[in-house]
Amino acid sequence: MYLWKQQSLVTIHKCPNDRCPAYLKALNTLNPEERQLRKKRSSQFKLRYQYREYHFSNEQLQHSKPDAAKVDLNQIHNSPNVVGLALTFHISFAIPARKTARILKSVFQINISYQTVLNYAEAAAHYCHLFNLTYKGEIDDDNVGDEAYIKIAGKYAVTFLFISIPNHKITAYHIAHSRETLPATVAMTEAIRTAESKQKIVFYTDGNPSYGAGIHFINARRNPLNPIEHHQIIGLQNLDEESEMYRHFKQIIERLNRTYKYHTRQANGFKSNNGAIAYTTLFVTHYNFLRPNMALNYKVPIPLLELQMVDTIQQKWCRIIDMARLLKLNQNWKQGVKSTALYF
Repeated sequence: MYLWKQQSLVTIHKCPNDRCPAYLKALNTLNPEERQLRKKRSSQFKLRYQYREYHFSNEQLQHSKPDAAKVDLNQIHNSPNVVGLALTFHISFAIPARKTARILKSVFQINISYQTVLNYAEAAAHYCHLFNLTYKGEIDDDNVGDEAYIKIAGKYAVTFLFISIPNHKITAYHIAHSRETLPATVAMTEAIRTAESKQKIVFYTDGNPSYGAGIHFINARRNPLNPIEHHQIIGLQNLDEESEMYRHFKQIIERLNRTYKYHTRQANGFKSNNGAIAYTTLFVTHYNFLRPNMALNYKVPIPLLELQMVDTIQQKWCRIIDMARLLKLNQNWKQGVKSTALYF
């Protein structure tokens, strides 16, 4: 192979051998019309085998996370129960922030604005992100991933979601502005972060080539005797044996996408990237720790002993925030950063 292209994130090598099995296989798939066209426009056909060597740094592989909130939950005038109620309606019940504020005023006589609801959500998300990653636990062998489209500042963005089967817990949620290899690699890297070293990991995705390229990058850094296995489920119909065999995995991730879109649709798009990340973070907290899953006999994907004796959803939110703040406090202490009071 020879060096074909050199870019900042990838080096592409191409095989010029006319007897290359990959080249001959691709050549045999051409129909007579394509063979004639290839004589005139050979550049239109990508038949040669290409090897892509990616150069992603550890800084580029960082999972998206909410920014530090402008509102300190220790300094608010309302009680923790009000924060729990705001998150219950806005996140767990997927009610818009304006309507959440109206419900709190009309039903509970709690007079807060919709912007306050959003501020509480961003403040909680800052802590819940670390909580989600810490309490994710071990993953299953089978992991399914896909992308869901959202709008940020009027432009389309992509949320990469990965779910672990059969526990049905979300293991990665990365927001990006493209479906390219880097964001796909970031999501898959986080999805398998807690896997055991000798665990046999299998990814199931659609035909997006970014997944295959990302897995190639991850396998290059793993034990060569234990590579990640990858299966693609193409399209909506079972036109190949692999798609037919693993179609049920695709249906699971599509069901998660529908749930995610149902929750994010009420926002009618996000004004900022941080707003989208914050809401997605809280959605994952709700999905993994608070939402009963029918596939799990109406149990939550990640049961926590600390929540078993808590009856109401708003109090569970308060308990999760307390646990999340404790994690953040310990992290800051290890990093030598001063923290505010633990409980609010």
